[in-house]
Amino acid sequence: MRTFFDPRQHDHAPAMELHNGAYVPYAEHRGRMENVLEALSDIETPRDYGLEPIRRVHRDNYLEFLESAHKRWVEAGRTGDAHGYAWPVVGRRPLKLNRIDADLGQFSFDASSPIAAGTWSSAYWAAQSALAATEAVLGGDRSAFALCRPPGHHCGADYLGGYCFINNVAVAAEAAIAAGRKRIAILDVDYHHGNGTQDIFYDRGDVLFVSIHAYPATDYPFFWGHSDERGEGAGEGATLNLPLPRGTDLASYMAALETGLAAIRAFGADMLCVSFGADTFAGDPISQFALQTADYTPIARSIAALDLPTVIVMEGGYAVDALGANVAAFLAGFG
Repeated sequence: MRTFFDPRQHDHAPAMELHNGAYVPYAEHRGRMENVLEALSDIETPRDYGLEPIRRVHRDNYLEFLESAHKRWVEAGRTGDAHGYAWPVVGRRPLKLNRIDADLGQFSFDASSPIAAGTWSSAYWAAQSALAATEAVLGGDRSAFALCRPPGHHCGADYLGGYCFINNVAVAAEAAIAAGRKRIAILDVDYHHGNGTQDIFYDRGDVLFVSIHAYPATDYPFFWGHSDERGEGAGEGATLNLPLPRGTDLASYMAALETGLAAIRAFGADMLCVSFGADTFAGDPISQFALQTADYTPIARSIAALDLPTVIVMEGGYAVDALGANVAAFLAGFG
């Protein structure tokens, strides 16, 4: 399977994040990708598809903010990474604000995603990797893998969060639609709900979003991913959330997966985009499922049995020493 990654995706290097009430070393660090790269071969560097495919997903004012945020932080006399600390819980509306502190709150939803000097570069090239994988599949490959860092499924059209800055899987789906595909299914198999992806397509009938994740009542992102969220307007019924309890093993996971795959078959998708997170692994330090490395291959085989052209986009996974083996096991299921 062709795999795409750009070394500039290492540039994103925040020092600390706020986690469970304390500042701790940033979990989404370059070591994740280094471990995966050691486990894979024949890595290709994506070409530059430009900003236009990203603008199909994200609003211009958000992208302008993201590109300039760290520079503005430094110009304001700050050091280190840019952190938000105030958020518009109600009455959120587009405002032209002059202070970087205000914009950090306007364009984010949590305090775990600081913006560092290299964040824009890494997020931009992660999206280019997703676009390269999409181009490969549109060109005839049955599947392709975008090794994206930072991940993307938590960020919406105009907000970041959950280590995510550009929604790579949404960029891939929109690129496929722009190329003429009519019905796209997105299957999110990260431990955490892909709230940003859901939000982007919530009122769309041409994109089905299916997510298997931990119960949001107990796990991040808490406020989205409940089973009664089904879409609205033209998108009513085109969102399917399948939350599972902590401790979920392969048998229970496969039952939920079959429900999701049945929905994708019924939808009549002509292309599949998979948000793959290996944080469903039993040894993941911030997640609570019980999947083992060997489990990822049968999971992937079930997905591959849909027999759809498939773009696989990397999301989470924080058991760094096992991450490469887990990714390789998942990709092996696609043959």
